[in-house]
Amino acid sequence: MPADAVTDVRAALDRVAAHIPPFWPADPEIWFTQVESQFALAGVVGDETKFSYVAGNIDAKYAAEVRDILTRPPASGKYEKLKTELIRRLSASQEQKTRRLLEHEEMGDRRPSQFLRHRQALAGVVVPESLVRSLWLGRLPSSMQAILATQTTANLNTVAELGDAIADATPRHQVAEYAGSAGSLEALVEQVTASLATAVAMQKQHQQDIAAIQRKVDDQPSRSRTRSRQRSLTRRSILYYTQ
Repeated sequence: MPADAVTDVRAALDRVAAHIPPFWPADPEIWFTQVESQFALAGVVGDETKFSYVAGNIDAKYAAEVRDILTRPPASGKYEKLKTELIRRLSASQEQKTRRLLEHEEMGDRRPSQFLRHRQALAGVVVPESLVRSLWLGRLPSSMQAILATQTTANLNTVAELGDAIADATPRHQVAEYAGSAGSLEALVEQVTASLATAVAMQKQHQQDIAAIQRKVDDQPSRSRTRSRQRSLTRRSILYYTQ
């Protein structure tokens, strides 16, 4: 069979066997991973065939993002070029949209950790954690920002837990009052630090109390066994002298 005929047959089999999932603009990189899994299962290896599959499965509004490549593809490496540019352009576009959304999101009555989880869900995988952190901090009460901004090396979830502790130790109206001056801010820091120290001390004392109770419980069987042995020895002694 001529080489061209073999290629045509192969392409026809590819079209029947490969099942391309619906395009996922929120995460095109994951979509391409799924597509390539289908290519592997179907034995699709030709650059032209891969390019055609992808081009035919992109929604029109997203195809417009890579119009130049679709209308004037390179002579070779068409599929890789389309894949690279589609991921890059859509990811950049999605990040800009998500950033605009995050910038206008307010904390409301949520705790700092709840607000962070909400923002992380909005950000998805396209927004870097450093940007999520910056935008999250920027929407917290100003006095809380000043405290948490010093935790530059701490894990973001740890910083959020500290924010919860500050919120618990300081009523909301008091936070607003403290935001006015540096002296008030220092007072707030001292108050929160003292509250956290008290909480830690109480927890430590609680753990010590539990340990003391546990030691008493552990000692009881030992004492019972000792008294039992003593009674047994006494009975044997009485029997001996009686005999």
